Amino acid sequence: MNTILPLALRGLQLLCAIISLGLNAYLVDAFSNPYSSSPSRVNFMLFNSIWTLFPALPYLALAPRFLSASSPANLKIVHLAVDALTALFWFAGFIALAVWYNDLDYCFGRVCAVIVASCVFGAFEWLLFTATAVLSGLDFWRTRSNTSATKTAPETTTV
Repeated sequence: MNTILPLALRGLQLLCAIISLGLNAYLVDAFSNPYSSSPSRVNFMLFNSIWTLFPALPYLALAPRFLSASSPANLKIVHLAVDALTALFWFAGFIALAVWYNDLDYCFGRVCAVIVASCVFGAFEWLLFTATAVLSGLDFWRTRSNTSATKTAPETTTV
């Protein structure tokens, strides 16, 4: 597989996750006060940013570099699962935040624009992780069919 496209997608994922981290941290701060906490949808989007930046992207970016020589199908399916799980997290997060924003009775100042921006960056992250999940899935199926076709059947003896 061409390595330029996945690396470019990973770079965009990193950039959008950093931007989303800043937006969602601002929202958590804006909605938090001594008497109530920030909404769970905003907290989940903050979790998505942290999940993407720390466990997911380092694994997805570094694992192929170190495990490419001996990467059995088991490791490639883990790679696919991390991509798909992260795409699912972003999808659930930006949909929940968009529905919550639509149900707000009022919105004040800069917070409204930040909520919309967070939804947009969440949707973009979802698209990026869906694209890399599709690429990971294609790579998994391509190598899976190659390894099963090259294996020879064990010799049998009749008695």
